[in-house]
Amino acid sequence: MEFSLSAYEKNILLNTARETMKAALEKRDPVYNEPTELLKQNCGAFVTLHKKGNLRGCIGYLTGVKPLYETVRDMAVSSAFNDPRFHPVTADELKDITIEISVLSPMERIESIDELEPGKHGLYLKKGNSSGTLLPQVAEEQGWDRETFVRYTCTKAGLPPDAYLDKSTELFTYTAVVFSESQTPA
Repeated sequence: MEFSLSAYEKNILLNTARETMKAALEKRDPVYNEPTELLKQNCGAFVTLHKKGNLRGCIGYLTGVKPLYETVRDMAVSSAFNDPRFHPVTADELKDITIEISVLSPMERIESIDELEPGKHGLYLKKGNSSGTLLPQVAEEQGWDRETFVRYTCTKAGLPPDAYLDKSTELFTYTAVVFSESQTPA
């Protein structure tokens, strides 16, 4: 059975992410909606922030280390204030930030990139102490084919673009339920 979330659950997660960031900037305790039972299940997720269409932060957990609503809460803070690629989000720019959440399925090991469907699968690869991932929607957003997607994932992991050809490189795919404030009715 494929994992899915109701519009109500998506709104709870989006509101949790926004409220967490807002409360942190205002130095107050956040106020949350009560999570559903599904949102209390351990699940991997990423919170991606965009400002006027440009990436502004993206951090997440590949696997379910804590309940989904807690993961979204924590990753919203990390994406807004701790993504090393960006300066922390300020109170003045919060109104221009759009939140996107990707809830991940469990990972499946693959033997060949031929098993990867760009736009449907995210890719996690690992070689020695290096690892990296790109979410499923990245290939579609960038217009990448399979090999380009895999090569960029290698580069993100700090590896040569053709590291996926090395037999010691482990490849894993996953899918994601992806939604954002601009797609989810309030």
